[in-house]
Amino acid sequence: MPALLLLFIVVPIFEMWLLITVGREIGALPTIGLVLLTAVVGLALLRRQGLSTVLRAQQKMQVGELPAREMAEGIFLAVGGALLLTPGFFTDALGFACLIPGLRQLVLGRLLRHVVVVRGGGYPPGGQYGPRRGPGQDSDIIEGEYSREDRQRMRDDRDSDSER
Repeated sequence: MPALLLLFIVVPIFEMWLLITVGREIGALPTIGLVLLTAVVGLALLRRQGLSTVLRAQQKMQVGELPAREMAEGIFLAVGGALLLTPGFFTDALGFACLIPGLRQLVLGRLLRHVVVVRGGGYPPGGQYGPRRGPGQDSDIIEGEYSREDRQRMRDDRDSDSER
């Protein structure tokens, strides 16, 4: 927890220092323009990368595979987009790092090595939920008995409960 708190204190202070330093060198208006330009370019790149990732995820689901890598990429893209919308050059650099496909694949490859993958189940081909299972097979059927209650008696019971 202290590391996260430190991150929320150190990064904004560093961003302010960097913006002031760059503003002193090139001027206030060019600095503001540069921050806006990185946001616009980043959002265009985010849109393109996001669409590509969604299409790959849909293709994997159609053939019955779990799109785990694409889901992780989606998280990276969302973090990158949030960083790009945050004003500043340091957060923009981190945001662009999340959006560059080669760098993102490298980081994801290293992170996913530490993730345990459970095989089996998943989605069957065609995106269907699989065959129905009957009694005696490994299924989620709960056996029991039931009886229908007369609707009039249920209304009478409800009315008597509301009068109390």
